[in-house]
Amino acid sequence: MDGIAWEEPFCGEGASCFRLGTDNNGNAYIAVAGAEDAYLSDSREALRTLIRDIKAGKADHLL
Repeated sequence: MDGIAWEEPFCGEGASCFRLGTDNNGNAYIAVAGAEDAYLSDSREALRTLIRDIKAGKADHLL
């Protein structure tokens, strides 16, 4: 999809790299680096909530 502004990849040690992106229509995207054509999409507000929840430790049980 054209119009997605991808951020630099976020990479973990020995893990896959993830990329976050946004477009001018208020959408947010998450993809594995190198596979940006197979992304998950939702609103920017949903992405903000996801990031805030992760920072608050709500996904720590997945680590």
